[in-house]
Amino acid sequence: MTNSAAPLDDRAPAACVGVFDSGVGGLSVLRALHRHLPRSRLLYVADSGYAPYGERDERYVIERSRVLTAHLLREGAQLIVVACNTATAAAVRALREEHPGVQFVGVEPGIKPAIALSRNGRIGVMATRGTLASDKFRQLVSSHAQGAQLHLQACAGLAHAIEAGDADSAEVLALVDRYTAPLREVDVDTVVLGCTHYPFVAQHIQKALGAEVRLVDTADAVARRAQQLATSLQAATDAVPRQTARLWTTGDLSTLQSVAGRWLGFEAETQVLLPA
Repeated sequence: MTNSAAPLDDRAPAACVGVFDSGVGGLSVLRALHRHLPRSRLLYVADSGYAPYGERDERYVIERSRVLTAHLLREGAQLIVVACNTATAAAVRALREEHPGVQFVGVEPGIKPAIALSRNGRIGVMATRGTLASDKFRQLVSSHAQGAQLHLQACAGLAHAIEAGDADSAEVLALVDRYTAPLREVDVDTVVLGCTHYPFVAQHIQKALGAEVRLVDTADAVARRAQQLATSLQAATDAVPRQTARLWTTGDLSTLQSVAGRWLGFEAETQVLLPA
């Protein structure tokens, strides 16, 4: 992996930030955090051995989120980013209640920015079934979607296919074509990428929808929020440049190494996270 050549900002907070996702999709958020928190120590867990979350019940997702949070806290995380739409919807409230002294940042589909961008008011939302069925998503729609026509597209199997590590595989391309077809038919002009895996196939989604359709990814917004919260934390390290990011997986190590090497663009240590 190549190390980022961007200069470090001495004014940026130097916190220890933990991140988890059901798999490698949250690396899209980790990449944004690396840009916005250039002095912070970054920890990441891909729960690939227990994925996909989007096809699981809420109790399962909450329990896995508790396990991963406990690991990140043991490793020194001061702030935790739940880089998974499904886990945010199912578990972030419980995590905040159980760890009142820890700041949590969740991710959610970018309905509000999509409405601001849309010209015709027809907006597609690509997400997992778990995200679209959640109370948190319904509340998000109720708060922000007045006057817009939302076309919800559950993308069963797409995150799992991306998780395999080949974003250009025939399976991924077929699923992208299947799930974008209904959105093309209703003439959406803006599409929300409601799963952190999907930005890694954004080029295929864009091609399938057409160049005139705008895609909304909230990774940078999440990173900016984490940056704001990190300023109130005591510096975790004074080292400049910062320590290498640490990545764990509960699944196949070679897959994490391959995906991180192609998608992150900065140096990271990788290892398997064994059951506690």
